[in-house]
Amino acid sequence: MTSLPIKIKHNGPLFITAEDAAALVLTDHTGALIQLPVGKGIALCRCGASANKPYCDGSHRKVGFRAA
Repeated sequence: MTSLPIKIKHNGPLFITAEDAAALVLTDHTGALIQLPVGKGIALCRCGASANKPYCDGSHRKVGFRAA
């Protein structure tokens, strides 16, 4: 099994580099594939406030998200 490094940003999103995202398969709750941007890293929301879920749109700053 290969590993997929995911960096947890302090009080922010989960970040996956472009290189690692190239090997990522992301699906929704029904199993449908979620299209990933080609050649770019991705930031996944963990505050729940993003209008662009599953991606981070910076809303964690507006809502004052603080990680446990």
